[in-house]
Amino acid sequence: MNEIPGNRETEEPVELPDSTGVVELLDGLIQGVEQARSVPLSDQVRLDREAMINALQAVKAELPEELRTARWMIREREAFIARTQEKAGQIRREATDRAHELVSDSHILAEAVEEANTLVRHAEGDARRIRLEAEDFAEDRLQHLEILFANLLRQIREARAEFHRARPAPPEVPE
Repeated sequence: MNEIPGNRETEEPVELPDSTGVVELLDGLIQGVEQARSVPLSDQVRLDREAMINALQAVKAELPEELRTARWMIREREAFIARTQEKAGQIRREATDRAHELVSDSHILAEAVEEANTLVRHAEGDARRIRLEAEDFAEDRLQHLEILFANLLRQIREARAEFHRARPAPPEVPE
């Protein structure tokens, strides 16, 4: 027989048959607490500690195996959820880091493109300047050669004219 604690003063435990279920055991515990006598001048009651512990252990023993399994499953589910949340947090942190990295890379890429555009503009300006300087130099050299060749041509004509003047006149041919 299962006993639930009663009043210490009367030492009359409430007895329950062995075949009672958890609900009946709990009802018996409630009834034992309700019937317990109050300690004078306080709101507390006197209960037999050992009998109360024995009754609670009896309730625990009567709990169905499914309840223990369900509690184990709940703990496992909570552990799984905690692991999943940790993994999700880790993935979220990695994604945030990667996003920051990509934004940084994008910023670096934009700066590199801007720098490349600046270098191209400077190179185009330098190329234009060098081409104009080369054209000016070529124009100057060609003008110099033109003057030189004009002088040479004049000297050649003068030499030919002098050569023609120095020649004796052709003999006159009788007619």
